[in-house]
Amino acid sequence: MPEKIDWYDEFIKIDHIPSKNDLICLYYFEPARGITEKQAAGRIASESSAGTWTTLHKMPEMVEKIKAKAFDINGKYLKVAYPLDLWEPKNAPQLLSGIAGNIFGMKALKNLKLLDASFPQAYIKHYKGPEQGMQGIRSLLKVKKRPITGAVPKPKIGFTAAEHAEVAFETWMGGFDLVKDDENLTSTSFNQFEDRVLRMAKMRDRAEKETGEQKDALLNITGETNEMIRKARLLHDSGWRFAMIDVVTCGTSSVQTLREECGDLGMAIHAHRAMHAAFDRNPKHGISMYFLAKIMRLIGVDEIHVGTAIGKLTGSKKEVAGIADMLRASHVFEGEMLDQDWGKIKPVLPVSSGGLHPGLVPSVMKILGNDCMLLVSGGIHGHPKGTRNGAAAVMQAIEAAMDGLDLKDYARKHYELKQALDKWGYYKPK
Repeated sequence: MPEKIDWYDEFIKIDHIPSKNDLICLYYFEPARGITEKQAAGRIASESSAGTWTTLHKMPEMVEKIKAKAFDINGKYLKVAYPLDLWEPKNAPQLLSGIAGNIFGMKALKNLKLLDASFPQAYIKHYKGPEQGMQGIRSLLKVKKRPITGAVPKPKIGFTAAEHAEVAFETWMGGFDLVKDDENLTSTSFNQFEDRVLRMAKMRDRAEKETGEQKDALLNITGETNEMIRKARLLHDSGWRFAMIDVVTCGTSSVQTLREECGDLGMAIHAHRAMHAAFDRNPKHGISMYFLAKIMRLIGVDEIHVGTAIGKLTGSKKEVAGIADMLRASHVFEGEMLDQDWGKIKPVLPVSSGGLHPGLVPSVMKILGNDCMLLVSGGIHGHPKGTRNGAAAVMQAIEAAMDGLDLKDYARKHYELKQALDKWGYYKPK
């Protein structure tokens, strides 16, 4: 008989019972033409752990202990168990290099999507999770029950630092808690970060004095890691308690570094998900938003965008609600996704953003509940009477939703809300 060429089948063990320390991954997969499901499953487990394309002359004894095992093939869904010894503690990039690495480029696979990963306590214990978490943010802003509110000055880029600060002031004065930079605004020739930070700090102090409420901002420090550290310290020195990071474009390693820095400063991290749809929009290939949000909770962001389900961005109600529930729960029990006991890791505040306005607020709250952040930007700045009135209209919509009142009825005695409904109604952006 000819010598055996490959050994992918050795990574399939249907009768395997995972140990409590195994890291389990759930994949959707489609084999390429001419490849069976078992052949594809073996390649996924092999390439993401200790395999190679051919049998070897000599094999280290350790391999048998650490190789992944494809143990559950259910139609187009596959579970793979990874021994703990494969993973360096507190190294999220190394984890992704395995479970979300070369396997996406294998010719034996037509499609592959990493849907979820279940982290064992032996792996989780090396991560700190959020510094503030959902309840910490409520405490910072002194908001007990209603959703946290925030807005981006719109257009998303084009204001000078002085103009940006003026829009921020109007937003705060309308009742909002936070003002947020958009994902592509960091420091420009016409709106330099340092200038924006100082001008907004003055406006924040003025708004707090006039309203008696806590006000803050999500200012974007995205950039080279050392520069992000410098900017985080600048924010702290100016009295800000949040820093915003585009976590996908920056990568897990820099987010981990900033978690340490911001944690030392007592600051919360606002995670913007810019670029996520490059790999999560295709339902058959890439990485799910569910998993992206999950690993960011593990690393330690305090709040992250999850979508709206009814705004301008993709994501069904079921998907958005599922992500939000996973971020807030102390234990997720296995269903369509995997079991996850979060242990000491704090809950994260889900953020709803993208095409919202007062008419859509009750619908979002019905999906996400009150433990969320509503980012309503164009939907306040486009108000017929301006930003302050637009923010007030959103606050009125929140009040109506929390009291279980019909929005149109509530608008009869709340003029700002009425004007917003007259313009947008219940329009869903496309």
